[in-house]
Amino acid sequence: MRSPSPDLTTRARIRDAALALFGANGYSATSVRAIAERAGVSAALVMHHFGSKEALRAECDAHIVDEVIGRKEQLATDSDLSSTMRRWLADVDLYRASLDYLARMITDGTDAGARLFDDLVDRTASMIDAEVAAGRMRSSSDPRMTAVIVAAHGLVPLLLESQLGRALGEPGLTPALVARMTLPTLELYTHGLYQTTDVLDAATAALAGRPDTTRGPRSDKGAGDPNQDPDPPPARASDN
Repeated sequence: MRSPSPDLTTRARIRDAALALFGANGYSATSVRAIAERAGVSAALVMHHFGSKEALRAECDAHIVDEVIGRKEQLATDSDLSSTMRRWLADVDLYRASLDYLARMITDGTDAGARLFDDLVDRTASMIDAEVAAGRMRSSSDPRMTAVIVAAHGLVPLLLESQLGRALGEPGLTPALVARMTLPTLELYTHGLYQTTDVLDAATAALAGRPDTTRGPRSDKGAGDPNQDPDPPPARASDN
């Protein structure tokens, strides 16, 4: 992770120091004194600017949401999308502290993490609504659920970083891994996965309570149940 810029204000340096330590070690394991030492200030100055450790974390939360969602909104409207994407993919390390903080806050089970996720979903919903209105995205049968799915999908690389790295032969969320993930993700969002509507049609019918009449009689047990009842044999002419 890169060191904080010396051009930052004192308040911003303290916030960035807290982000790095909260993300790496967790909120409870990080002291105000450790934050002050990393920021190059006194503990008293940390308290002067923020009043409490909890208030400092609240500012970190707000900053992270603005960083993550604000940048995504910029990507959606930037006239030079390719240069923005290249800048992000070449600078994963620059955002390491923010990424670690976001992942920890989402998974630590605190009210702050819950509020952070809710804010991510709300802002994702607003972004999707704007893109649908502009004709760049398709409308959904359930816009709120779509926003939840998109927000959750965006968090997967952060929450499963080591698993993704292992599956793709990388040590973690490296620039190479992110670059490799970019086109398949955009292809999935842009073109979809299925070539036909068969699965969607079947799910729509099932959720509407309409039986699938194309497959003949079915057992009342699951297809994978080894004890399932066999389907009844077809009627023979001699039985009539």
